[in-house]
Amino acid sequence: MSAVTTTRSPAVPVEARRAPFTGLRHTLLLTARHLRAARRVPMFVLMNLLQPMIWLLLFGQLFRSVVNIPGFSAGGSYLEFLTPGIVMMMALSGSAWAGTAYIQDMDRGVMDRLLTSPTSRGALMVSTLVYQSVLTVLQTVVVLGVAWLGGARFGGGAGGILLLLLGAALLTAAFSALSNAAALLTRDQTVLIGLSQLLTIPLMFLSSALMDTRLSAGWVATVARFNPFEWAVVVGREALSRHADAGTVLVHLGLLAGLAVVLTGVATRAFRTYQRNT
Repeated sequence: MSAVTTTRSPAVPVEARRAPFTGLRHTLLLTARHLRAARRVPMFVLMNLLQPMIWLLLFGQLFRSVVNIPGFSAGGSYLEFLTPGIVMMMALSGSAWAGTAYIQDMDRGVMDRLLTSPTSRGALMVSTLVYQSVLTVLQTVVVLGVAWLGGARFGGGAGGILLLLLGAALLTAAFSALSNAAALLTRDQTVLIGLSQLLTIPLMFLSSALMDTRLSAGWVATVARFNPFEWAVVVGREALSRHADAGTVLVHLGLLAGLAVVLTGVATRAFRTYQRNT
């Protein structure tokens, strides 16, 4: 009678079992760090909330008559047309400054300490994207509330608002990653500010955020089709409309998601360049 033997699997170290969750844990901890820093400077949060209010009320009054121009076929009031554009302008301008947090960490030596620790590089990057997206979502809720008080009504309902928030979050993630990459490569806040202004203003005006591109020069409408900011505006405007084109929303969300993934990968690789040159 042969003895029955059992083969036991080699013991898996506890740290190895936890490895799949290490990046997630680091992301949560670093995101909480960013949120605590924002809470210590309430004026920063307040200014980020006031700026879109000024845009919404100022542009809403300056251009409210454009809906009467022949060819402006968006329908409804200009405030309803403008609101998705303001949400995306707010998301773009906020994310363009994301890299300043990295510059501050470099100047204080915090970045070097993080990079010499076992902290996940992906978590370092993703945590800033999550933090910026949280700010964008909060600001968007306030903008929608002010627009509603101003008389704007959105037929897309709760589902449309969620799609708008998703589009704004993806736009924020993509351009926050780009800003972080620029910060790691240039290490200079002045250069980062210049690049942000150079990029954001043309993207905003080469889109339908403020004006129906069918009333603009033909080349503006052509360029807008390849403009990631315009993709987000299209998502927001379609999502809030009563008869949204689901295909258009999904295609543009897919483009934004793809761009966010690519730029996050590029920005994460920028850590290597930063460390080689340190």
